[in-house]
Amino acid sequence: MAEFPQPPKTYPKEAPRAFHLLAKPTGATCNLDCKYCFFLSKELLYPDSRFRMTDEVLEGYIRGLLEAHQEPEVTIAWQGGEPTLMGLEFFKRSVALVQKYRKPGQQVAYNIQTNGIKVDDAFAEFFHENHFLVGLSMDGTPEMHDTYRVNKGGQGTHKRVLKAWNILNEHKVDVNILTTVNAANADHPLEVYRYFRDEIKAQYMQFIPIVERSTAEMLPLANEGWGERAGNRPLYTQAGDLVTDRSVKPEQYGRFLAAIFDEWVLRDVGNIFVINFDASLANWLGQPSMCIFQKTCGDALAMEHNGDLYSCDHFVEPRFLLGNIREKHMVEMIASPQQRKFGWDKFDTLPKYCRECEVLFACYGECPRNRFIHTPDGEPGLNYLCAGYKYFFKHVDKPMKLMSDLLRQGRYADEVMGILAEQRKESKRHGR
Repeated sequence: MAEFPQPPKTYPKEAPRAFHLLAKPTGATCNLDCKYCFFLSKELLYPDSRFRMTDEVLEGYIRGLLEAHQEPEVTIAWQGGEPTLMGLEFFKRSVALVQKYRKPGQQVAYNIQTNGIKVDDAFAEFFHENHFLVGLSMDGTPEMHDTYRVNKGGQGTHKRVLKAWNILNEHKVDVNILTTVNAANADHPLEVYRYFRDEIKAQYMQFIPIVERSTAEMLPLANEGWGERAGNRPLYTQAGDLVTDRSVKPEQYGRFLAAIFDEWVLRDVGNIFVINFDASLANWLGQPSMCIFQKTCGDALAMEHNGDLYSCDHFVEPRFLLGNIREKHMVEMIASPQQRKFGWDKFDTLPKYCRECEVLFACYGECPRNRFIHTPDGEPGLNYLCAGYKYFFKHVDKPMKLMSDLLRQGRYADEVMGILAEQRKESKRHGR
């Protein structure tokens, strides 16, 4: 292996003991052309690249990641673009390298996010044998999914993704359904939820809001999409206070989550796991788990195919480049003043409107990438999704308090279903 920087003899005190790093072995390259996927435009950052992680970078990444962790639990996480374009042998090499460089006592978990197009029996068998958690992108019913998730020819991809789902289940692979909430499905929350729960029998789901920022000048191009078929596409950056037509509206997103929650909390707690609800409950318990709902951030980074390390997956653009793992050990970049300031700014730049909000504890301003509108009194930095989150968090407050109280008592959260059922019966008896 080519020489990569050695870890510092003494870890910087600013270095987190553990962190999360999304590695993008194919960069932004993908075999689909999803209209809302602004990450496709990141190809423009590397105009002369083949977009394939070399074996040298792979080895340097695995070694550096294991060295940088001071806690025993480490996650190797793959994303894209579409990471499976690297081929199965690449991931077999990555697992072998983990065995080579793993420190005594380290426990390594594997995650991969995929569109499913290249998933076959061989991939699924490998995922099962190595205990991969697979995030499979699916946006709901065939009609909803095929609105934006299209191939290079513009055709919908639902049938092929459903085939991947079935293959993964046949091989008993742990799978999370990753669903973007966008203009095509945002008004149909129960149809989406019931499709996953009742039709394909999914147990793990996450609902991710599509928010595509744009300036007024860029908006016409942005509305065309970010893939190869969009023609003269621009590079997506975190700029502008407008959004594309595909983006979910704030109140829409809040109502979408609330409608699903109302059905889930009455019948599915403990059987269906919705990451959005789990993350919210963690905040009611005072133990935030998801970076977007934590007080500060900076411990969830992204690495491009060539070893470039960025502050966050949502900030892969030149001003948030920390360096390259060929030139500096990742623990030093993560502990750098630039990255620590990036993390602390999440709370330090919150407007007064947010600091005084009754649901601040549940939100902490969500992700900084969405903070591009003004508060009612004109202060900049309000989250675009604020109205939706405020609606949702207020809507779920009582059952969240019930579940958090149950857990603090050493009981189970699913007892909330019986409690709510009794409350409903009592209300009916009293004509309320």
